[in-house]
Amino acid sequence: MLPSIDSLNCFLEAARHLNFRAAAKVVSLTPAAFGQRIKQLEEQLGCKLFHRTTREVVLTREGLALVPYAQQVLQSVQMCLRAGDGSAGPVPMELVIGTRHELGMSWLLPMLDDLEASHPGLTLQLYFGSGPDLMVRVRSLEIDCAISSSVITDAKLDFARLHKEDYAFVGTPELLDERPLNTPSDAKRHTLIDAHPRLPLFMYYRGAPGAYPDLSFREVRRLGTISAIREWVLASRGVAVLPLYLVAPDLEAGRLRRVFAETSLTFDHFRLIFRADDPRKSVYGSLAQQMLRHPLR
Repeated sequence: MLPSIDSLNCFLEAARHLNFRAAAKVVSLTPAAFGQRIKQLEEQLGCKLFHRTTREVVLTREGLALVPYAQQVLQSVQMCLRAGDGSAGPVPMELVIGTRHELGMSWLLPMLDDLEASHPGLTLQLYFGSGPDLMVRVRSLEIDCAISSSVITDAKLDFARLHKEDYAFVGTPELLDERPLNTPSDAKRHTLIDAHPRLPLFMYYRGAPGAYPDLSFREVRRLGTISAIREWVLASRGVAVLPLYLVAPDLEAGRLRRVFAETSLTFDHFRLIFRADDPRKSVYGSLAQQMLRHPLR
């Protein structure tokens, strides 16, 4: 059984005054009730805390050792009370957010100061990785949360929804003029550039209403990250499905052209993903609301 807060408070007053009658008056107890509190505490701890005679009260070695720990306990209790009424101020908190390099640099990094300003006491650290890597690190506690469009099927993970993520099937005008891609048979002349076999970006075209279901490409090259895919597509080394926010400037400038432009690709949502048992869910929810006020770019 743990010592009560009241008993520790009585002990500290007795240690400060070295006079049980004076200490009892401070805590509004009779001398008899005060003495009983000290006796109960000594019985719980299994040691004598004071040497008492008719002339003086002296702390024992064990009593002297207890003083700083009892003080820490009471200070912690006071901080708990201040936290409860809001007077303790912001509690320092550090979170590591994982994200893809492209999204982190273009969207998350520019809003970092705003997120921290809206959450006093919060320090945000960044980790860059691929979608599968991010999920592994959230599960293994290496990072606290991650921003990803990965579909969450693991009951141990939870998420807050962020921005909608649209996609475009694209290639350069030079490549598509040289080797048109207008029919399913045309795909055999092209290289598809994608990210991961388990999380292919091409699924956003393949699952779209009206899409050709059985496109067979000359080869599939996987580069792991969308910035690398975009570089190869811009170099006319193949075609790819890429996030619209990333290639919108290229489409507007004519550096890229849509493939099968009549087909509306399926879409996804970015998610702020965290462990379902993480006690900081309210913090993640607040961060997600703040992130939604910053458009993708």
